[in-house]
Amino acid sequence: MQTEELIEYLKSPQYVPSTTSVIARKIGKDPKEVNKILKLLEEEDLIYRSKNWKWHVVSDGELIGEIKFTRSGRKAFVTSFSGKEALVEVVDTAWALNGDKVLVKLFEVKNDDIPHGKVVKILQRALKMIVGIYKAQGTNFGYIAPDDSKIIYEFRVSKDDSMNATDKDKVVGEITKYPSEESEGMAKITAVLGKADSHEVDVPSILAKYQLPAPGEFPTSVLREVRKLPKEIDKEELRERRDLRKKHIFTIDGEDSKDFDDAVSIEMLPNGNYLLGVHIADVSHYVKEGSATDKEAFKRGTSVYLLNTVVPMLPFELSNDLCSLVEGKDRLTVSVEMEIDEYGRVVKKDFFKSVIRSVKRLTYEKVAKLLEDPDDKLREEIGFLEEELKTMAELAHTLKTSRLGRGAMEFESNDVKVILDKNGNVKDIVLRRQSVSEAMIEEFMILANEAVAEIFDIQHFPFIYRVHSRPDPEALEKLSEYLKAIGLKFKFTEDIQPILLQRILEQIKGHPLESIIQRLLVRSMKKAVYSETNVGHFGLASLNYTHFTSPIRRYPDLVVHRLLKTYIDNKGFKRKQIKKYMEILPIVAHQSSKREVVADQAERDLISLKKVEYMSQHVGEVFEVVITDVTEFGIFVEITDKAISGLIHISSLDDYYVYNQKMGALIGERKGRVFKLGDKLKAKVLSVDKTKGQIDFVLEEEDERKRKRTDSKSSKKNRRSSKRHSNDGRRRKGMH
Repeated sequence: MQTEELIEYLKSPQYVPSTTSVIARKIGKDPKEVNKILKLLEEEDLIYRSKNWKWHVVSDGELIGEIKFTRSGRKAFVTSFSGKEALVEVVDTAWALNGDKVLVKLFEVKNDDIPHGKVVKILQRALKMIVGIYKAQGTNFGYIAPDDSKIIYEFRVSKDDSMNATDKDKVVGEITKYPSEESEGMAKITAVLGKADSHEVDVPSILAKYQLPAPGEFPTSVLREVRKLPKEIDKEELRERRDLRKKHIFTIDGEDSKDFDDAVSIEMLPNGNYLLGVHIADVSHYVKEGSATDKEAFKRGTSVYLLNTVVPMLPFELSNDLCSLVEGKDRLTVSVEMEIDEYGRVVKKDFFKSVIRSVKRLTYEKVAKLLEDPDDKLREEIGFLEEELKTMAELAHTLKTSRLGRGAMEFESNDVKVILDKNGNVKDIVLRRQSVSEAMIEEFMILANEAVAEIFDIQHFPFIYRVHSRPDPEALEKLSEYLKAIGLKFKFTEDIQPILLQRILEQIKGHPLESIIQRLLVRSMKKAVYSETNVGHFGLASLNYTHFTSPIRRYPDLVVHRLLKTYIDNKGFKRKQIKKYMEILPIVAHQSSKREVVADQAERDLISLKKVEYMSQHVGEVFEVVITDVTEFGIFVEITDKAISGLIHISSLDDYYVYNQKMGALIGERKGRVFKLGDKLKAKVLSVDKTKGQIDFVLEEEDERKRKRTDSKSSKKNRRSSKRHSNDGRRRKGMH
């Protein structure tokens, strides 16, 4: 049965909301086949099922989607599977919680481009558990104040359900009653993690907040499947693969990496061209489509990296052993070999299934040192690969020059590395700088991803692309205003090209606000997502792009491997396969994009907690900061070498300040002092609140003035006090 045939019936005038069996009987089709298509349509937010199991079609004036509240909790947006969006005011959210699937009635609002909506039905609850701080209310009950500011309601906890939690404990609660018109939300505490300001509760809190499983925790069905996998490679399998075990193939990863899913090789051809090999772990050989392991990987979507803790997409037996390209072990791979000329152009490429044996597990640090400042000890260890690594560095430079020449954007990373002591306390926070070896591997992975995507785009076969759309004009307008405020003028058009934004990046090199402007540039652009439709990758200035190189930790890469291996085996797709993938790939892309967002948020939240924890050790200390934003209530500043932000509240400044929105500045009425974007200041850490994630600063000069005034007043007071005491003494003397 065709999907279009069922949609046509559901949208016809004679259709009335019905159950699956009634629909199947009416159109004379197999109920199982009908149910399968109905589930797909439900996934795509085109229909929904009511409590009486009847299917309803979304009308033109309605929208189904996931509701997401802003960080302030004052507004929400509902986004459908297709990307359609509606703004919903809090009063119109009908007690929905962040992440719920809702049905919205749409209406237009004058002078607003985006449709507005009102939630008329909550179709599916996203949250079953909440994590937050317990607020005791006497001895009989308390409330859980959620950590997530996007959850705008607190949940009441009775004494019997409190697990004897005390005030300011970090707790996990199971929602027993959702908030409604009739009553407040209720929860039952299932775990007391510890005191909210303790570093030991941070990772468990993040796991609970984002409903992530514990590291190493997998369903029994998955573990049973993994235990049955053969530990050795079948000889029959080797006959179907190109044997590369005698080649110099090696991995380059971080010092702490445990799973190695990509390896590289290089040769110089007689014609002077490079032959670059990118060899990726063949995870799809072990994780079969539709298996319990595959279903769990689809559900997780990606591995989540929480400092020293990893929540893997696949069990460690696969990610750290069978699929990991460990040194000296035979491993199954999918390879891309590309012949590249002196200008960085791929003149020939070949895709094939292979078997490799990594000759060395290299680290970014050692490779960078070998390329830049080698010593005898390092040469003794990995010197046998020195010439190949130098050739790779040369090729990577050519590829990067070519990529930037076509307009690709090159961002300086403002990621930080959190350094912990042996007890798990934050010792330091430093900016993470990309080494020459990391940049080299990044270039090779980009090239391999483009090569795979191009094949499928040219052939018009079903595929999952990594796409990055053009920036929104409104977002660019805001960016333009920000740049104007710091003296940079750029004219943006609707048909903006990435090369213009690259010029901005070049112009701000060394500017105090460089990292902030980069962040704003990223925010002005739409987020890169997975899609079955290719619209290109704006940031990379790439016509065809995918994610192929990390199947151990990303589900879309695993699916891309299945598609590529089908192409390698058959040189194309059968009609049945095309139909199958056209149905499932939109769902895979949507789920993978959603899970990527969850992973990113979880990782960012933990880093933010650690930044606040670090600053709590430095209350009273002075730091050099730069103004990154100006508001009517104060100025936001950042310690640039640590990417740590905080607020200097307007009330702490030594004048009456007026906010000038056009200038983006605060102007003192009496003294005329101006605080504007990019100003460098010295600020003292005034207070830190880890539970709220807030860091407050005060200007060091203001603090100094206040202290001097206090000292001066104290001195005068002491002088007056001394006179009073001496007079009193004289009086007492005279009285005797």
